[in-house]
Amino acid sequence: MELFGYPLSTIYLGSFIVFGCITFVYILFGDMLDAAMEFLHPALILSFFTIGSASGYLLEVMTGINSWFNLVFSCLLSILLVTLLNVFVLTPIRSAEESLAYRDEDLKGRVGTVITSVPADGFGEILIEGISGRISKTAISMDNKPIQQGEKILIIDIQKGVVSVMRYEQVEQTYFH
Repeated sequence: MELFGYPLSTIYLGSFIVFGCITFVYILFGDMLDAAMEFLHPALILSFFTIGSASGYLLEVMTGINSWFNLVFSCLLSILLVTLLNVFVLTPIRSAEESLAYRDEDLKGRVGTVITSVPADGFGEILIEGISGRISKTAISMDNKPIQQGEKILIIDIQKGVVSVMRYEQVEQTYFH
């Protein structure tokens, strides 16, 4: 069968190449575009056309079945595979991505442990443990007093990824008594 003067297999192959390239570019730069659609995500639409054109091309070239049947079968197969992609891949990725994110401002007031001693006028490293895992951050002493490895600290401030900390015992004595 021909459409617009071209064999249907050529149209399927051309569509597959075009939509495959657009899908690849979207995967690379999709976060910058950040589409607002929830259910009809651009990745799903592009995947539908890519899978549909690929299966249509394969059916046209490898079988002698009617072209209309190939088109309907390709659309149904594409709907099935895109639905499975959405349910088992994209939806879990979206929900997992949101739950593990934290902002630096969220660390203020948290208690951690020094893993590399913090000198009076230098940098050390602290470890903050939480439900979602462990966070390691560069730290400086808030009051320019050295803090030894293994001591508990309280995060007071954070600027440019570096946390300002005080000994936890010192904060307890100063503010809670």
